Order: sequence, then structure tokens, then C-alpha cells
Amino acid sequence: MEAELADRLRAAGLDPEEVERLVRTALDEDGPVDVTSTPIFGPDERATGDFTAREDGVVAGIPVAGVVFDLLGIDAEAKAADGDRVAAGQVLISVSGPTRAVLRAERIALNLLTHLSGIATATRAWADAMEGTKARVRDTRKTLPGLRSIQKYAVRCGGGVNHRMGLSDAALVKDNHIAAAGSVTRAFEAIRAAYPALSIQVECDTLDQVREAVEVGATSILLDNMSPAEMTEAVRLVDGRAELEASGGLSVDRARDVAVTGVDYLAVGALTHSARVFDIGLDFT
Repeated sequence: MEAELADRLRAAGLDPEEVERLVRTALDEDGPVDVTSTPIFGPDERATGDFTAREDGVVAGIPVAGVVFDLLGIDAEAKAADGDRVAAGQVLISVSGPTRAVLRAERIALNLLTHLSGIATATRAWADAMEGTKARVRDTRKTLPGLRSIQKYAVRCGGGVNHRMGLSDAALVKDNHIAAAGSVTRAFEAIRAAYPALSIQVECDTLDQVREAVEVGATSILLDNMSPAEMTEAVRLVDGRAELEASGGLSVDRARDVAVTGVDYLAVGALTHSARVFDIGLDFT
């Protein structure tokens, strides 16, 4: 991989080796020979084209798609940056290279660009809905295997905030942990004893659990399926002693109603598990 491209990925918070492995897996899935393009085009024939947005939204994944072009020997020029708001008809990337290679790259690059831009566009809609409040939209672990780092990157491109990347970097005490341990306190104290410096978030279904979580020392609390009125009361009870995150039953249409309760975050799994793809196409020029 080109050093400049690797540096761009690192600057975006991505691991170049991980992204390259992902792209090579995608190339392997397509098999060793393109039986459509190879008979039609000779090895010396070249093509140029533009990856163009076909709707308004937020773009993400340009350096990730850049790895596809790099591995296939295609020259690529970015015409937009990740996180940009783009309009229908706007050129995002211009490419030039062997026709066979460009056609082999087309679907893989589009799969990455449309998926990540869809996540970024959906995230921006949530962020815009909450503008003017202190609340931020945050993702979850509801990601596709192997794609978590780039999906969460797309959330950042859309103005969102990442939750934990995996099970080892932060603890989240959920309802099943509490049920099996016997109480919020017992679950929390067991983790704190094992990992004294670890960030621990506690999921609470009731205001009584919120009180218990604060009393035991939780500094982050997930308010699960609570009404705006309950969230407002939770904010009053906690009084700044812990960050509060709303979760469950949320929609972008009511995001602002939740944000104005005073919570710090809205947890939205749909950002990564249900985002609609963003329409982008490649047209030869």
C-alpha cells in the first residue's frame, strides 16, 4: 500500500493493515478471473471514470475505497473528503487505469462507499435533529463481523460518537448480568474489584436502579426504554454525577424530545445495523 494512503487511513483512526485485509477478502470473493470483462477488453486498454453521488448526503469511505484502487493499480483522485455534505451529481472520486482493473474495482469500491456513506448520512440526520442540545448520537456493537472499525469510522464521519469497540475496552452491565449477579451493586463491585481503572456503564430499566447505580459509584448509566419524563427525572436524580445515555425505542423523529431531557448520549444501533445505502455510481468518461 502507498505510504501516503496508509497515512490517510491512520489519520482517520483506521488500521491500514486491517483495511487492506478487508479489501483483499472482497477481491478474493470475486474469484481469480472476471469472465465478462477479460474477453471484451485487452490488457492494454484503459478507462477513466467518475464515482458520483446520486443523492444528497454525507460521504464516508473515500480512503477505504482508495485501497481497492491502490491494490489494482488504478490511479484515483479524491474530489471530496470523508464527512463532507455532498449533493446529487457531485463527483467524489475520479479514476483512471486498465479497463479490466477499473471494472473489477467498481463493485467492491461501491459496496464500501455506499455502505459507509449510508451510515454517515444516517448519523448526520440524528446529529442535525439534536443540534443545539448537549446530547450526541452514539453507536453500539451492532455491527457486521469484520466491518466494525470502518462502520464506527463512518459514524464519526457523520458527526456521531463511538461507544466501546469491543468487550475488552469498557464494561457494560446489562440486564442479564444484573439478573445473574443478583443486583446492580453486586455486578458493579465484581467488575470494579477485577478492573479498578476500567470504565463501567450500567444499564438501568428503572429509576430505582439509577439510584443504586449512582450510589455504588457508576459514572455512566444507560437508560433503557425509559420515557422522556423518566429520563428527565433520571437527570435530576443523577445531578451530574454520571453520564446518561438513552437507549431503546428511539427514532430520529423524536430524537430532539429525548435530547432536551438533558441526557448526554442517544444510543442508536440502527446507525450501523440498518442504515440505507447511499446511492453512488461509477460512470465512464
